[in-house]
Amino acid sequence: MTRNNPIDPDNDAAASWTPVWAAALQGGSGPRYLRLVDFIERAVAEGTLAPGERAPAQRALAALLGVDLTTVTRGFNEARRRGLIEARGPLGTFIAAPRAELERRVDLSMNIPPPAGIDTDALLREGLSRLLLRSDADLLMTYHIGGGSAADCAAGAKWLEPMLGKIDPARMAVCPGAQAALAALILAFTEPGDVVLSEPLVYPGLPHAVAQLGRRLETVATDADGMLPDALEAACRLNSQNGLNSQGGQGGLHGARLLYLNPTLQNPTATTMPETRRRAILKVAARCGLRIVEDDPYWRFAPDAPPPLARLAPAQVCYLSTLSKTLSPGLRTAFLALPDAASHARVLSALRTFSLMAAPLTNALALQWIEDGTAAHIFAGVRAEAQARQRMAAQTLGPAAGENAGIHLWYALPSYWQARELAAAASTEGLAVAPSTAFEQTTSMGTARSTANAIRISLGATAERARLQAALRRLSALLASDRSAPAQVLV
Repeated sequence: MTRNNPIDPDNDAAASWTPVWAAALQGGSGPRYLRLVDFIERAVAEGTLAPGERAPAQRALAALLGVDLTTVTRGFNEARRRGLIEARGPLGTFIAAPRAELERRVDLSMNIPPPAGIDTDALLREGLSRLLLRSDADLLMTYHIGGGSAADCAAGAKWLEPMLGKIDPARMAVCPGAQAALAALILAFTEPGDVVLSEPLVYPGLPHAVAQLGRRLETVATDADGMLPDALEAACRLNSQNGLNSQGGQGGLHGARLLYLNPTLQNPTATTMPETRRRAILKVAARCGLRIVEDDPYWRFAPDAPPPLARLAPAQVCYLSTLSKTLSPGLRTAFLALPDAASHARVLSALRTFSLMAAPLTNALALQWIEDGTAAHIFAGVRAEAQARQRMAAQTLGPAAGENAGIHLWYALPSYWQARELAAAASTEGLAVAPSTAFEQTTSMGTARSTANAIRISLGATAERARLQAALRRLSALLASDRSAPAQVLV
């Protein structure tokens, strides 16, 4: 490299990186230094950049790309932190060999949003600084109104507007997470012994809450479009009859009062209930006197998502959406849109029996981000990363059941694997996956049971895309190995 020209055409590293780097910085979103890191991560995962390959000098790369040196330096520092590159003193910077992490598992079981491609440290520092400038610190560290202030509820209504349209903030409640909101809804609208209806495969937090609160969970048959209206009506009749036959006795069965649905990118099956089925379910629920809890954390991920049940019939539905699945679990903020003032009062009363308020500091930060547009910016990055990871999973594992959107997929297993066995075998390979048995519900009244043999693969818990790609490849190899054939032992 000559002193007069910072880019030496004989420098193989610079020459080989020229076209790709230029394209990498032109596309995508977010800070350019993170786009640089994302490129390295993708290129390593795809084999474009091999371990031991020399990277251009930082000054040369900055001049080549037309960016300042700070951008490249920040990018290299982050890439080094992720274990993608390594410095070898005067020899330069090289693509790092894969790290041997014998004890650390790759988590494909926790449903959390993937990284948004933003500088989280800087975002938190800036957000908290602005919050402290605008707020009284003492107010952030004292008791607040349970269910949220008027300003909190207005911000929640704004966040739910794409799903539900304009909402009266007086119908809103701000809760410390979706699980707390679910427990409050069960307490508010059912009595001990009452039946809560759901699909056979369901988010595991629901049966836990139902059992702990002394209610009963019964399941309703489904097809590819979700819950079957005729099966729902039959379940209502069955549970009502049992309730009439055993009223008053301790431990006796009561009628169905509440219907739980997760109709968009359902957890775990990733299916979306079409609008015609939603309307049919609403009609049956109205005839049977069922109140519906619509748990809808994934609606924003779904392409061309049907209108939520709460938009089609707001008087029948309690609508729940949490930021844990769209922004970050650490915010612990969930929003409830309730049908009327009476239901609002009942839910707040139930919520206050076990949770006085959401944590003021993180709650205030989340609501500030909604108001100033930061939340929408973060979610755009989360959605883009989720889409990229869904494409990666499809290329590596082949087609999955349900939609290829959101932060998880549902993968039907070949006949020679059973879900529990596959999960156990994956664990020995350093992978954590969720078997279908984790979502199946036992019933006591002859209602629908699941016959699924599948695993849920969550795509967000692994921060590095390259590490996720390697994990999916290991899982693909495991799925392809027929464990029903006897293994030959050689010594």
